[in-house]
Amino acid sequence: MRILALLLCLVLPLASFAQTADQPTGTISLEDNATADAAIANRMRDILGELEGFEDVSVTVSSGIVTLRGTTLDAATALRLNELAGRVEGVVAIENEVIETTDVAERLTPAVDRFKARAVQMIAFLPLAMIALGVFALVILFGFWLARRKQPWDRLSPNAFIADIYRQIIRLVFIIGGLVIALDIVGATALLSGILGAAGIVGLAIGFAVRDTVENFIASIMLSIRQPFRPNDTVEIEGDTGKVIRLTSRATILLSFDGNHIRIPNATVFKSRIVNFSRNAERRFTFSLSVAPEADLDRARSLAVETIDALPFVLDTPETSVWIESVDDFWVTLSMAAWINQNETSITLARSEAIRLTQAAFEAADVAAPLPTYRIQGLDSAAEPADAATQKKSAPKPAAPAPVQDVDATQDRELAGIVNQERAELARHDLLNENASEE
Repeated sequence: MRILALLLCLVLPLASFAQTADQPTGTISLEDNATADAAIANRMRDILGELEGFEDVSVTVSSGIVTLRGTTLDAATALRLNELAGRVEGVVAIENEVIETTDVAERLTPAVDRFKARAVQMIAFLPLAMIALGVFALVILFGFWLARRKQPWDRLSPNAFIADIYRQIIRLVFIIGGLVIALDIVGATALLSGILGAAGIVGLAIGFAVRDTVENFIASIMLSIRQPFRPNDTVEIEGDTGKVIRLTSRATILLSFDGNHIRIPNATVFKSRIVNFSRNAERRFTFSLSVAPEADLDRARSLAVETIDALPFVLDTPETSVWIESVDDFWVTLSMAAWINQNETSITLARSEAIRLTQAAFEAADVAAPLPTYRIQGLDSAAEPADAATQKKSAPKPAAPAPVQDVDATQDRELAGIVNQERAELARHDLLNENASEE
């Protein structure tokens, strides 16, 4: 209630001011002069006669009080009478009884007149508008012709995708330039700020709505410039491993080693950790094997190095390395690492052969890790344990290992052939440049 009372106290003075604001102000004379009233009425009639829209308004004046009656086309025109009458000298008060007319003919006639005037103005303006439209079309045609040229855009851009972006920018610049020239010819350059403002608001709203698409587009531009990988490179992105087929304006396409296509959005690729296995021809493979805890570890390590170095596909540089990884309950684990030329050798087959032959060497030297054994003795057993020497069974002598198998990188070359075939079919959609320098 207190709030309501406060609002009323604030609104009532404003309401009273609104009612009296259009009334004349000043000192009221003590004399009642009929001649002055007639002069005021005649003056008001002369003024209204010169103005349009007040033909049906009558004026009477008595003791300086002006009474207005009749009809006007709209309420705004009726309210103008208060301002006009208040400016006439000698007016004490104004009684405005003018109402808005509802006659259909009177209401439509001004609208028809306005349409006719605008039609005449449009016809007179048509030649200038045609000239402005022609200039706008010429500017756009020149801009599109310039954008379609191969040079200098192909020379300035690192790939076709960036060149197309340059062309789109050129088209947009010439469209805006042509619009500015056309509006300047017709004298409506003020309209351009409204158009650009509306376009900016719409563009901002669309940008928020398709934020992921915009982010992906920007990432495509950055990847096409930086070129973090090349076609046929073996890469790992977000846990997916495969050979690079192509980089499009939306996604990076990989061919997995199972022959499946993997599409990764470029925004994800740009923000992810990229492992490029093909950047260097040399690649390291590692594996671990166990030896008996009582074995000579130095001898076992030397045996592993000799066995791995003897493999024809293992590189001399960098050197093979073997180290003790851990000491467990029943064996000691050794880790081995060696290098190959992955362009010629399959890393999977090379690792497999290295494991097979190293394990065979350990078994032949009797240093391989034994199987874990447990002895269970009953509490009520009275029999004495048998001699350990008699319980130990002689293990069969291991057979000689098979010679080194073929570890040629055949599968990699077959996958590379599939990648090349697919790239040849859709070469125009690829943003990768085989001759571009990698980051």
